[in-house]
Amino acid sequence: MLEKYIDKGGKRLRYGYTTGSCAAAAAKGALAILIHQKVQHEVEIETPLKWNLKIDICTHEFNIEEASCHVVKDSGDDPDVTDGIEIYAKARWIENGILVKTGIGIGRVTRKGLSVEVGQPAINPVPMKMIKKEVEKILPKNKGVEITLWIPKGEAIAKKTFNPKLGIVGGISIIGTTGIVEPMSEDALKESLALEIKILAEEGNKSLIFTPGNYGLHYIRKQGLSESSMVKISNYVGDTLEKARDTGIENILFVGHAGKMTKLAAGVFQTHSKYADGRLETIAAYAGICGYTKETLVKILSSNTTDEAIEYVYDQRLAIYSYISQKAAECCRQRVHGDMNVEVIIFSEKFGFLGESSGAQKLMEGFKIETN
Repeated sequence: MLEKYIDKGGKRLRYGYTTGSCAAAAAKGALAILIHQKVQHEVEIETPLKWNLKIDICTHEFNIEEASCHVVKDSGDDPDVTDGIEIYAKARWIENGILVKTGIGIGRVTRKGLSVEVGQPAINPVPMKMIKKEVEKILPKNKGVEITLWIPKGEAIAKKTFNPKLGIVGGISIIGTTGIVEPMSEDALKESLALEIKILAEEGNKSLIFTPGNYGLHYIRKQGLSESSMVKISNYVGDTLEKARDTGIENILFVGHAGKMTKLAAGVFQTHSKYADGRLETIAAYAGICGYTKETLVKILSSNTTDEAIEYVYDQRLAIYSYISQKAAECCRQRVHGDMNVEVIIFSEKFGFLGESSGAQKLMEGFKIETN
């Protein structure tokens, strides 16, 4: 069990670890059993967040050719539907290299637009890199290994997720960009965000950067913007805008990935997928303004992800997202009744910069880190 905690709104909440960390640990555990031909009670892995995790290993089966084990997912105090699931791995000697395969309970991608190609197992790039990296650490020279992963209850659990809607069939995804699950008690998180904004305001800040999460954080760093006035607001756009206004903030530079930010242009202020969407409809509307045909609009509305929809308007994506950024900024200003200025910058991991509202560049200059 991961004994790391975070205080949110006066509550002490425990971190957990992702399905990606579990898969990496199970794979490494199975290989360790195969190498040593004896029971292994735990393995240590390094997460992309640079936290080292010690994860318990269960169900030890082995012979000289192959070995298997499983780990139990621990989501900490996060209300995660995958908490407690068993993720299995089998290691089998092959001539060379590291080959990762999947069995029952791990989904397969059937629609384009995700970070995994159609037809491939739903193991996102970061977890796949983790699995191979941890296996490589202990793999003997001049040996190869085939790792097979499976999740017995994965297909049943997937029905409680948005995987079927995304075109991931047959099971759950192996995901996680940091390897760590940060607990997300909704009330506690809102209270924590309100407190963070209040503290920044009391320190004299009149302008803040808002971003939904880690993608925005990485983009802000690349642009050379200061993080000292930045708040990661998760999905709570409406609540945090109002809190910023009420604490005397005058300007918000809202920087985020197209997936969530497009929703703002549709007036969606709680951007979690279980509440509302409107992304594809918004892109289609502005694509229509830019002269795209009915056939293209149908493709956009049938897309699996925002990035897939953007593919269909590649030649005019900057024009379309100029419209969307401006509309998103206007919707945010309307939310606070014009009492605070809000400017918007939208980007995509795949396409980079997409668009910005008319005053975004000028506001951004105030957040630039001075270099000698």
